[in-house]
Amino acid sequence: MKIAMGSDHAGFPLKERIVAKLRAAGHQIQDHGTDSEASTDYPDYAHPVASAVESGEVTLGILMCGSGNGINMAANKHQGVRSALCWTPEIAEMARLHNNANILALPARYIEPEVAETIVDTFLKHEFEGGRHQRRVEKIALGAENC
Repeated sequence: MKIAMGSDHAGFPLKERIVAKLRAAGHQIQDHGTDSEASTDYPDYAHPVASAVESGEVTLGILMCGSGNGINMAANKHQGVRSALCWTPEIAEMARLHNNANILALPARYIEPEVAETIVDTFLKHEFEGGRHQRRVEKIALGAENC
């Protein structure tokens, strides 16, 4: 799978760990930074990842910042993005199954790295169920005809 990744300084150590794990598993990773723990701004990384997902250049995206909130908010400004802030595997599973989330946002300062890895694995292994959830997902975009 082709996955776009990004983080600010607070998410950098976790991003590096997850990038290494996903590459070892055979995934193609587009790493949009950051490349250190020097202070930086999360939108600078959220937007390139969201654009890659929105354009179809990658299948999914994974973002992380301290709380996960800021980077998630920035990514969700893109019309073709459904970024989900997940702090448990169960939330990640439901985000994929019911919300067709295409970006996973992680709160790097609030979850243990092993939990983050499990969340990522869960997010990647599930697919959208469709069915009754399809009409709801279609109503997310601004200007949706069926609202």
